[in-house]
Amino acid sequence: MSEALSSQETEELERSLAASDPGHDARVHAPPDPRHLNLPAPRVQPPAALSALFGADPVDRAGHTHGKAFRDVVRNLRGDLSAAPDWVVRPTSETDLADILDWCSQEQVAAIPYGGGSSVVGGTEARFSGPAISIDMELFDQVLEIDRTSRAARIQAGVYGPALEDQLRPHGLTLRHYPQSFAYSTLGGWLATRAGGHFATLYTHIDDLTESMRVVTPQGVSESRRLPGSGAGPSPDRLFLGSEGSLGIITEAWMRLQDRPVYQTTASVLFDSYTEAVAATRAIAQAGLYPTNCRLLDPNEARGSAGMESGGGILVLAFESADHPVDAWIERATEIVSDHGGRVQDRTRRDAAGASSGGAAGAWRSAFLRMPYWRDALAQRSIIAETFETACTWDAFEEFHAAVTTAVQGALNDICGGGTVSCRFTHVYPDGPAPYYGVRAPGRWDGLLAQWDEIKAAVSEAIISAGGTITHHHAVGRDHAPWYAQQRPDLYAAGLQAVKGRLDPAGIMNPGVLGIGMPGK
Repeated sequence: MSEALSSQETEELERSLAASDPGHDARVHAPPDPRHLNLPAPRVQPPAALSALFGADPVDRAGHTHGKAFRDVVRNLRGDLSAAPDWVVRPTSETDLADILDWCSQEQVAAIPYGGGSSVVGGTEARFSGPAISIDMELFDQVLEIDRTSRAARIQAGVYGPALEDQLRPHGLTLRHYPQSFAYSTLGGWLATRAGGHFATLYTHIDDLTESMRVVTPQGVSESRRLPGSGAGPSPDRLFLGSEGSLGIITEAWMRLQDRPVYQTTASVLFDSYTEAVAATRAIAQAGLYPTNCRLLDPNEARGSAGMESGGGILVLAFESADHPVDAWIERATEIVSDHGGRVQDRTRRDAAGASSGGAAGAWRSAFLRMPYWRDALAQRSIIAETFETACTWDAFEEFHAAVTTAVQGALNDICGGGTVSCRFTHVYPDGPAPYYGVRAPGRWDGLLAQWDEIKAAVSEAIISAGGTITHHHAVGRDHAPWYAQQRPDLYAAGLQAVKGRLDPAGIMNPGVLGIGMPGK
């Protein structure tokens, strides 16, 4: 499928906008040609010994300026590339990396690690004064070693999702980590941001799939020992997982793999009551069934992404295994949802012969993968369309959800004159869900960024005030840093800054992410 919207999808979008917002100015704002934006010349020159690794092509620099958030899309459409890096650097070895970081430390040049650039929190943006380089890791793209006995592989950090799976497939193995950005993000990016995958339970965070890591810091190389588990002090991997390039650059990791699934079964369950739907989802999460997919779509989300009407929402369930049929698990899950008023709408089953999922599950999956392209097209037409995600405990969810949706709807009404809020659970745990909210509202082209920033602030304040986390799987970056500062303990923040000062004394590693920067600042 083409990445951009098809002509049929574009016509569908424009009909929808005309019906839902008949007075909205939906003129299309096309992106400018980055070659004609006259990016400023680099403010610093690389050393002769490394110059072959440095590039200043304007299109390349433009592509490394922003991430993929709504505000990034809008700034790109407006030709605002004021944060463009001075150089894009592509190292070929760890020796190159060490030499680059040495030079950056000596010359006070910020070093921003770059995987696929799919950050939606300002994690790859040079949002500070002074020169900066974007260190693109795309040449670190190989599976170096496979341990079939332990079912693990040593993998370079710059490999993109599809290329990684292509290298594992001949061995009958998979990492089984599929974030929405799978095609446009890398293993190193997943590790640096503590990414969550598509699967809703059990081994969904990249943390759980990590056996050991190798990281190049300005002060040397850190490599942890391969072990299935260890109680020997705080884990060194946990220091770098989620560090967002602020402490060093991940070059490779041993990752836990799985056999490729053979058996799969899915079901879509309709509810008349959202309260009962939430209770059913909690019961499944606490039953030890560990479904592959357990996504509860509220009525607005079900209507928008699955194209189905349901007064209480739709629960999308899936189970899979490489070893055995999973019919018993889906049977028990459907018994549980039936006890809570759920009605199974459709079921599909795949075995070794192969059969694809359909119904609401298939419709939702298709919409999930296409969502970023719809969002980009909406931004071109001055429609605010963005998401935010969090997590809370089950006992707090009802009040938490009410507080967040009330705050968001109020902000949309005040700032945009209206809009819609939707919610789905992307992940569920025995002790709580990860609600993922979507907002859509008519904006003004001349005020689109200010409108979204105001909405984002209201959203973030509501999440923190209600006791949730500022992010479940999108990382902190620079956008979330003010609210992350409220969430983390002050003593921990001081300790993290001290670690930053030891590993990066010049303060050149991705300054500003996680709210930390130069030592002592």
